[in-house]
Amino acid sequence: MRWDHLRLDGDAAAPVGPQPPLIERRAVARTIDTPEFRGMTFYEVHAKTVVNRVPEASRVPFRWTINPYRGCSHACVYCFARKTHEYLDMDSGADFDSRIVVKVNAAERVRAELAAPRWRGEHIAMGTNVDCYQRAEGRYRLMPGILAALRDAANPFSILTKGSLILRDLPLLREAAARTEVGTAVSVGSVDTDLWRLVEPGTPPPRRRLEVCAALNDAGIGCGVLMGPVLPYLSDSPAQLDAAVRQIADAGATSVSAITLHLRPGAREWFLAWLREHRPDLVAPYARLYRGGAYAPRDYQRRISGQVADLAARYGIGGRARHRPALPPPPAPPQQLSLL
Repeated sequence: MRWDHLRLDGDAAAPVGPQPPLIERRAVARTIDTPEFRGMTFYEVHAKTVVNRVPEASRVPFRWTINPYRGCSHACVYCFARKTHEYLDMDSGADFDSRIVVKVNAAERVRAELAAPRWRGEHIAMGTNVDCYQRAEGRYRLMPGILAALRDAANPFSILTKGSLILRDLPLLREAAARTEVGTAVSVGSVDTDLWRLVEPGTPPPRRRLEVCAALNDAGIGCGVLMGPVLPYLSDSPAQLDAAVRQIADAGATSVSAITLHLRPGAREWFLAWLREHRPDLVAPYARLYRGGAYAPRDYQRRISGQVADLAARYGIGGRARHRPALPPPPAPPQQLSLL
């Protein structure tokens, strides 16, 4: 069990509820399984660090991340971060969706780490591994303390989310934006509601996410849209891309960029199992498209990105933002990402 980076400060009450046999009790303050979150278990832990460095080899435009949660109740069948749950001796499927690690001291640690003499005030990205505004945030309210710490330190940051709960923290975002660079983005890969119910069952519907985008921009917090992921044979037709970009434009997005589905270990097995159940006709086409590894062929990726860029120009997306958000490209492989 890889919990050595987590610890308890002082004595803690013994965990309550059923414990998976490999979780070291010294790392877990308690487990919570409550009726309002039926089917989910929260593992409350104390993290040694919360502001974590991304290795130089990673293909992302930021060097630091904050991830207050591990696992994600959004339950997106394609989520690239699924493999990281295996590092905790949990599985990358149902466990990732329902057994959520909560760093209950996240806000306290962020404030301390930003005040450290060695900290240089670099940009911090949030929501790049799992969503910091997933359902657990409604219970634990970690983000207000994190945002307040970033605001007080005038530290630049960006947030990528599929959650609508970010609007709860709009006053803090505005206060921070008055002192530093703040970027936000929502993830909307498709506006097909039937597909959404199947592949992103724990998320707000696409229309709601676009309403979040509009509300953030109306409040003066620049918000773009990451069309991620575009799913081959499921959401990549010219008509589907057009519908998505048109609605993104209607929401006033400051920018839009597309990322094609990538299937790394952990996510690959879970997604292909879903495909066999719901779209067995696509199993062979996916095997051909992804026979070279985790990524679709470059020509396919360029075609999708080019189509989205052309549609963005047609619908006038861009040039509206007061604060242009930093949208990450496809994340680096799990072993290169900051997993904490």
